[in-house]
Amino acid sequence: QVQVVESGGGLVQPGGSLRLSCTASGSIFSRYDMAWYRQAPGKQREFVAAIASGGNTDYADSVKGRSTISRDNAKNTVYLLMNSLKPEDTAVYYCNAGTRHLVFGPWGQGTQVTVSS
Repeated sequence: QVQVVESGGGLVQPGGSLRLSCTASGSIFSRYDMAWYRQAPGKQREFVAAIASGGNTDYADSVKGRSTISRDNAKNTVYLLMNSLKPEDTAVYYCNAGTRHLVFGPWGQGTQVTVSS
């Protein structure tokens, strides 16, 4: 089972960029599909982006073209680079072992992203 710690969130102005990091425990990290999700106030948690163990990527329409998910298996870390941030991107961002439709591990504490002028 993979356990995760997210970091890199913060306050950013509209149009700005952030890179989120997620470091996972476990020696078989490279075998897991990993994904980012987010939960805005008053809304359900939703899928953002995923990267398969083989490197294929998948993005929600809301972030496609503005975000890049990547992974460094040597560091047990998955990243989410978000550009052209919008106020509607404000949420707590979580990563987990998973895909667009499935989540395999326990949730971490998340990292807060606030987009505001």
